[in-house]
Amino acid sequence: IGRLVIGQNGILSTPAVSCIIRKIKAAGGIILTASHSPGGPGGEFGVKFEVANGGGSSFINVFTTLHLNKIYQISKTLEEYTICPDLRVDLSRLGRQEFDLENKFKPFRVEIVDSVDIYLNLLRNIFDFNAIRNLLTGPNQIKIRIDANVMGPYVRRILCDELGAPANSAINCVPLEDFGGQRPDPNLTYATALLEAMRGGEYGFGAAFDADGDRYMILGQNGFFVNASDSLAIIAANLSCIPYFCQMGVRGFGRSMPTSTALDKVAKVMKVPVYETPTGWRYFSNLMDSGRCSLCGEESFGTGSDHLREKDGLWAVLVWLSILAARKQSVEEIVRDHWAKFGRHYYCRFDYEALEPRTAYFIMRDLEALITDKSFSHQQFAVGNNIYSVERTDSFEYIDPVDGTVTKRQVWLACGLFFRIIFSDASRLIFRMSASSHVRATLRIYAESYEKDPSQHNKEPQAVLSPLIAIALKISQIHERTGRKGPTVIT
Repeated sequence: IGRLVIGQNGILSTPAVSCIIRKIKAAGGIILTASHSPGGPGGEFGVKFEVANGGGSSFINVFTTLHLNKIYQISKTLEEYTICPDLRVDLSRLGRQEFDLENKFKPFRVEIVDSVDIYLNLLRNIFDFNAIRNLLTGPNQIKIRIDANVMGPYVRRILCDELGAPANSAINCVPLEDFGGQRPDPNLTYATALLEAMRGGEYGFGAAFDADGDRYMILGQNGFFVNASDSLAIIAANLSCIPYFCQMGVRGFGRSMPTSTALDKVAKVMKVPVYETPTGWRYFSNLMDSGRCSLCGEESFGTGSDHLREKDGLWAVLVWLSILAARKQSVEEIVRDHWAKFGRHYYCRFDYEALEPRTAYFIMRDLEALITDKSFSHQQFAVGNNIYSVERTDSFEYIDPVDGTVTKRQVWLACGLFFRIIFSDASRLIFRMSASSHVRATLRIYAESYEKDPSQHNKEPQAVLSPLIAIALKISQIHERTGRKGPTVIT
């Protein structure tokens, strides 16, 4: 490695890293981030590796076991490495700094770049900034509230300086190592200050970002919450509001398997293909590199397009502002209009965190044995006045249409599993286990139910989904086997 490019003061969002890699044609990039894991002393610390196309994820997710073994074998052949003695880099000073490498004539270069500049120039070529600026500053302007997290430099420069939002629109703009003592998730469970501010009715649009800026959350006036899967589908249905898609066209959509099928309804109307992939952005990157996918997303508040090879939170917020500017409706009106046209997908995710890995493994093992048994097929479950008939079950298999790679029993941090139950009314239950570290595991239950009738669109998701959750708890026995009375987090 002869050249490093680093954001000023050591800060870059994950989308900005992807953008810079693609712009300067770098070999790749490394991001040190807490991401959706707790930050600060004693917390989890994440490492993301980006490949030359600007895409990637955690090391284990990017590389299969075969790749990891190959890396290990190569590492045993290394005979030397070169260092820069007494290396000291001023991360606050923009520009190039050169250092002498040990026993080498070629200098080692470190370039400190504006954290926002290259990324902002990309966004200018995607959106109608004048339309967004008029939304935020014109006679019918709306007030916005943005919880920036570590995205402070981007929110201030782009939303405030470039697009005219008042400086007090953005909160938590100073990046802190411990995130101010809060968990760095774009999640209603943690963004309580933003939710309370939005409930007051003063602001028409609210958003929050995670710890590296690739995920986001949208709130409307009076705290109206936009489900991440709904957000993806609504963005898809309104891509004509974005100049980039008017010029480039829409070739296809992608979503991770646990993500709500709301996107599929839009794809059917627009007559474009939709790809259901395993969890992991690299699957979307393959589709985008081959020209098959224009927009993609995951239920964990990650959405992006083929402008980059990463999910992009600020891009998604600008898409929403563009839709508001074009449609001249509130967030809630846009969502309800979408439900009236496409139907509503009630959706929830229940997280059981910090489980003993052995316990979680045996729960999933026994669950697999149960749902793959022939007697489980076409079984009926009666919960109150609801009857659910099993149509099919599987552990989900994905064949990549680009390279033919088959993904079975998806590997996620070495022991991730997905099991899926689909009922005759298209309702779904999905069970996922992932290891959040070598000493703990997370078990997630996803529930989804579709309702076409507009008169049934005003119910609480947990009330609608409670029969499905009762079935999930009955067949998994997670409370009995873990001693838990309920999930750690409900999304």
